[in-house]
Amino acid sequence: METNAVIRLEDIHKVYQTGEVEVHAVRGVSLEIRRGEFVAIMGASGSGKSTLMNIIGCLDRSTRGRYLLDGTDVSELDRDELADIRNQKIGFVFQGFNLLSRTTALENAELPMLYTHRRLSGREQREHALKALELVGLAKRAHHHPNQLSGGQQQRVAIARALVNDPALLLADEPTGNLDSQTSIEIMGVFQRLNDQGITIVMVTHELDIAHYTKRNVIMRDGRIVQDVQVEKRLKADEELERLRREQQAVQLAP
Repeated sequence: METNAVIRLEDIHKVYQTGEVEVHAVRGVSLEIRRGEFVAIMGASGSGKSTLMNIIGCLDRSTRGRYLLDGTDVSELDRDELADIRNQKIGFVFQGFNLLSRTTALENAELPMLYTHRRLSGREQREHALKALELVGLAKRAHHHPNQLSGGQQQRVAIARALVNDPALLLADEPTGNLDSQTSIEIMGVFQRLNDQGITIVMVTHELDIAHYTKRNVIMRDGRIVQDVQVEKRLKADEELERLRREQQAVQLAP
């Protein structure tokens, strides 16, 4: 067995019962994602990508099949065990940021540590959270509240919160869905830098241009994987931001 696999799905099926109708959301998916990869899972609405993400994130369980997360077989775990695995192994980043409005960026980043079995002092929690904010370039905004931050800065806080427990996997669900084009590129730059440091990232997106910042695209249709390819001509966020700045300057200088 591949010991370097963070995710190993073997013949995963998910069937929902809607009244008397069975809906086959995922149909026999097998997938392996190794440590240090940056993968986009793509597909149209109804393709099964969101269901697959929920299974990978231990938010739902498959009807049948086997799932190993960082070497742990999660297929048969009960609800409490799944919650523990989620907290220990997975960092989540969502489209809507999901920050607590009355707490600072630092306090938001600290939250996942309140639910771990690790006994950390208040000072250790603050140090971990500040380190995570530094990783996403937001240490100077640590004591700002969400309403004092831009959308892109709020998403950076959400990424820091996802990183604070040193997860085996960073799982991002449409992380640029609420952001404008320039901010989206900046956030992809954060993900690329984190991935360059060895963090494994799986991102669900329907945006083809965003998927070009990843290293591998897994495309789903009708509950199956129809394409699994390495990204050619991968976009680099720093280069794209520089190109965007030059275009904006050219427009400003135009008579």
